[in-house]
Amino acid sequence: MENRVVFNEDVCKGCSLCVSACPVDIVFLADRLNGKGYRPATVTEQDKCISCAACARICPDTVITVYRPERQKKSAS
Repeated sequence: MENRVVFNEDVCKGCSLCVSACPVDIVFLADRLNGKGYRPATVTEQDKCISCAACARICPDTVITVYRPERQKKSAS
């Protein structure tokens, strides 16, 4: 499965707004520092992501990209 949510960790300032916005509690601040000295937000359980984009909408620095899986088209009978 491809990533559903991707963080540009080099730009993230670790404000944690996305952590509190995630309805399935899979976003967290990493234990490592990025090049700017911040703990970037990240996700390890991509399969639990529901692609709601709450994290991306609240991010003040637009470092989050959310991908939604394609819906299967129903064939006309």
